[in-house]
Amino acid sequence: MDKLSSVFTYLKDSPMLTAGLGLMAAILLFCVAGPLFVDTDAAQPLSVTPRLSPSAEYPFGTDDAGRNLLAVMVLGVPLTLRIGLLAGSVGLGVGILLGFGSGYIGGKVDTLIRGTVDTLLTVPSLVVLISIASTIREEISVEIMALVVASLAWMWPTRTIRAQVLSLRERAYVQMAKLNGMSSLEIIWKELFPNLLPYLAANFAGAVSGAVLATIGLEALGLGPQNEPTVGMTIYWAISFSALIRGMWWWWAIPIAFLAMLFVSLILIAAGLDELANPKQRMAV
Repeated sequence: MDKLSSVFTYLKDSPMLTAGLGLMAAILLFCVAGPLFVDTDAAQPLSVTPRLSPSAEYPFGTDDAGRNLLAVMVLGVPLTLRIGLLAGSVGLGVGILLGFGSGYIGGKVDTLIRGTVDTLLTVPSLVVLISIASTIREEISVEIMALVVASLAWMWPTRTIRAQVLSLRERAYVQMAKLNGMSSLEIIWKELFPNLLPYLAANFAGAVSGAVLATIGLEALGLGPQNEPTVGMTIYWAISFSALIRGMWWWWAIPIAFLAMLFVSLILIAAGLDELANPKQRMAV
């Protein structure tokens, strides 16, 4: 009960985290409740009358293929969020393993991991992602798209987590744990990991945001799952059919509005969690 009250107290004192969680809750509510009120079959081509501007019957309008864009968003927003969550989880998971191993074990392990990360960070990631996605373009799905993005999403978390572990491993409580005979894995799991949880949570929000951004970039180039109505592919089709020039503003503006809400919520959540992970920053505020 005390922990729950402390959570509410922190949320009250952290407007950024509260606003971010509230905005994310609204997005998740749209994803969960949308299929209950909207006929998702209308997201298929030639389901309704093409090129209709937003109205009471079609709040988000329809596109050239005769798809109800409200139904497209009801299906597409969860798909885009799933790609971001999968890619962010895989990227951060690999970053945690390598970052803790490099920072705590040190020696040749640290030299190898740090050298690999520093080398790969100099490579233009978007070029690599485009090359990978274009190679498997015909077979790409939501899950494969997430793995493609995750293939380069682990490097920055590895570097930042390593820096945090290097700082924590010299703390007095870690030295006491060593004197008490705890193994390296026990120290990492019982001493270091709990102290880095707020920082890792903030990193996860940032990783999801970066994964969604990379996904949108690939999909806007037509390198996403062609048969899935993701937000990025909706923007791609709007670009392909010159929706901006033809005055069909709803075709591109509505997907961009959903992306803006998602990015703002993730940025606010990451900033709020970063405050939680940095007591000095909270004291300064």
